[in-house]
Amino acid sequence: MIVNTEPKARATPSRKITLAVAIIVLQAFAATFFVIDSIDEVVLKAREGITTEVILECLIALALLAGVGISAWLTRKLIVEARRRDEALATAKGALADVINLRFQEWNLSSGESEVALFAIKGCSVAEIAQLRGAATGTVRSQLSQIYAKPKVTSQSMLVSLFIEELL
Repeated sequence: MIVNTEPKARATPSRKITLAVAIIVLQAFAATFFVIDSIDEVVLKAREGITTEVILECLIALALLAGVGISAWLTRKLIVEARRRDEALATAKGALADVINLRFQEWNLSSGESEVALFAIKGCSVAEIAQLRGAATGTVRSQLSQIYAKPKVTSQSMLVSLFIEELL
């Protein structure tokens, strides 16, 4: 049995990313409004003399704008990191599939044994494997014992650990 190793199509941007971007855009709009309002106030009050209150408002508006910029930068960085991790996970999934196919070929597993072994690696019980394959539990147990003999393991967990060790 060959394990599907084709990468899945890229998903469209998630709602969380879209929401984060929308919030940052809204914050940027609000910060820009406050900066323009502060500059306008400085120009209007320049004749009367600039007070500490006006200076403080300008500093707060600029800090708000800087915070929006930093938030946008960090959000972009997190999105890039999430995509990189998704790609690494997809690569690891493909690598596991390749390792499984290679070992099944080395052990000369029949297509039926490969199918049973794959279900066992996925954590299915004997009864579940029998039900999925439409076979008797005795048949599945017999196939599992034949499968375990080839790599010289004695249990389902030992079979799984062979693949985990190889990937690590």
